[in-house]
Amino acid sequence: MSTTAVSVGVAKDPRRYAHLTTMRLEDPDAIARAAAGRRRHPGLKAGVQSFIVAADHPARGALSVRGSKTAMADRRELLDRLQIALANPAVDGILASPDIMDDLLLLGALEGKLVFGSMNRGGLAGLVNEFNDRFTGHTAAALKALGADGGKMLTRICLDDPDSVVTLEATARAIDSLAAQKLIAMVEPFLSVRKNGKVRNDLSTDAVIKSVAIASGLGSTSAYTWMKLPVVADMERVLAATTMPTVLLGGDPSGSEDEVFASWRAALALPGVQGLTVGRTLLYPQGGDVAGAVAAAASLLNRTSVSMQE
Repeated sequence: MSTTAVSVGVAKDPRRYAHLTTMRLEDPDAIARAAAGRRRHPGLKAGVQSFIVAADHPARGALSVRGSKTAMADRRELLDRLQIALANPAVDGILASPDIMDDLLLLGALEGKLVFGSMNRGGLAGLVNEFNDRFTGHTAAALKALGADGGKMLTRICLDDPDSVVTLEATARAIDSLAAQKLIAMVEPFLSVRKNGKVRNDLSTDAVIKSVAIASGLGSTSAYTWMKLPVVADMERVLAATTMPTVLLGGDPSGSEDEVFASWRAALALPGVQGLTVGRTLLYPQGGDVAGAVAAAASLLNRTSVSMQE
């Protein structure tokens, strides 16, 4: 679907996704058929940085963007924005919860794309036991059946909350289950605290490095493990903490887009960075130009392949 067509749809046709409801009602097996018939991504290569759009936030009740509490609540609008992003050939894939993934499969929007499923969405934003982040989304077996490339897990570690132990154990099991299927485990670690009833991630350089050290040791093998990390000060030290392929996350954007893009550009130039896995910053950009924001982000990526012997 073209950018123009999507933009017109947002304004004029509230029934533009009614056929998805009909298919779910009358032919639920259509999702599995779409997954089975989908053309796969040609494969990952060292030095060719990947561009993955993230869309798993709503499943954790995280709907806000830049202070707008319900920015991601309209599913039709979110699908419009995702289709605009995925239509850019520089976008390699999607990270999504099962519901959004299924919609995109039915829309035929994932042809030739990398596919990562979101596995733990049980740590709902604001939940009293938010750190007990249960695995309520994709399983490794389901991702294998979908022809996915891997699964992602949010791994927040609060040293003052006993629920973190449960999450760490569950994450280790998920890493092992993905490795058994030869699927990538994209681990997103944070050292976190609870302040005034809200969970806050510590984005100091030392805290991010410590979170990487802890997350890197989860599971019985790290053969298929990637890191998904925030861009913070002194990223050289952060990237020196791991030999695992690393993708950069966007988070809930703050500051100007120029500042955000400049920080991504600097981090993407560092060794070990495999690309971007970004959602809200690009899907809900300042000014509303999704296609422009995606194109600008794509221009930051290194697409030059290198061999393992170099």
